[in-house]
Order: sequence, then structure tokens, then C-alpha cells
Amino acid sequence: MFSPLIDQLITSLRVLPGVGPKSATRMAFHLLERNREGAQALSQALAEASAQVKRCEQCRTLTEQPCCAICASSKRDRQLMCVVESPADVVAIEQSGTFSGVYFVLHGKLSPIDGVGPREIGIDQLEERFQAEPISEVIIATNPTVEGEATAHYIAERAKKNAIKVTRIAHGVPLGGELEYIDGGTLAHAISSRREI
Repeated sequence: MFSPLIDQLITSLRVLPGVGPKSATRMAFHLLERNREGAQALSQALAEASAQVKRCEQCRTLTEQPCCAICASSKRDRQLMCVVESPADVVAIEQSGTFSGVYFVLHGKLSPIDGVGPREIGIDQLEERFQAEPISEVIIATNPTVEGEATAHYIAERAKKNAIKVTRIAHGVPLGGELEYIDGGTLAHAISSRREI
């Protein structure tokens, strides 16, 4: 229907999460009709990032340096480690301004059905850090899904074998949330994870 280059652009935009055929077509025409400078800048930034951004050698988040700014910082508490599923989780926790430790990014979660085992998410590298670094507590911040919970349990077992305290981030009713709008599974988890005040 479109020229080959426009079709190629639309198909390329569809690799983004949540972008279907209509959204990709709208984006492509916006870039070509109204913002060619933006299209060139996007193209250059994407090419540079895909060529230069790698995983941090320590925590495995995304960075163009061998060691990310968090791991390189002398101000971080090296005894406190937070294990997350993705680099986006690191950004979310950092934006909260409440965590001063270091991270380990799994880049996924255990999912035997999909062929994702401990090796694929870097558990061997995580265990090396457990043994080599002075970690006293691991905060597991995987998502509250079946796979996320299984991953949390697996990591907890490995940490405990190294005499490391293991904690799990709380899940439940969001601040400002109204109980009548919360799903049953979230409420059940919130009630079972209650704490004394």
C-alpha cells in the first residue's frame, strides 16, 4: 500500500511495545511530514545507543561505560543489594530516592516453559557477587507474578546459602488507593503481608 521505505519504517516502529499498525503508521507519517529533523535525531540516537550501550560489568544495567554510574559511585552502600528484573526497574527505584545500595539486573525472570533458566538471567554472576562482595542484605524486587515469585524464591535460597539476609519489597494496596477498586489477588496479598503498626 505504501512505498517500500515507508512500509519499512512502519514495520520498524512496530517493534516498540504497545505500538500496533495504526500507531506505527501515525508515527511514521508524523516524522516524515512534520518533523524530519526529529526523525534524523531519532535515527542517530538509536544507531549510537544500539552500537554503544552494553550491560554494566557489575550490575548488568544498561550503560555505555564498562561500569555504570551507580556501581562506580563511592557513596553507595555496598552491603545492600536490590535485585530487579529490568533496567527500567532500576530507574523507577532511583526516582523514588529511597534506596542507597547497589543493584543486580536479571533481564528477565525464571520461566522454564519459555526456556529461561537460572543461567539465562545471570544467577551464576549474582552468586559470584554474593561470595565476593560484603553484601549483608538482598532486597528482592521482582514483579508479583508467578514467575517473579518463583525467581524471588530461587534467589532467596541462593542468598541464604551465603548467610545473607533476604527481604522482599511489599506488594499490595497503593497509597491513595481505595479498597473497593483493588482486585482480589492484590487485596489477598496485602492482607497476608500485613505488618504491625
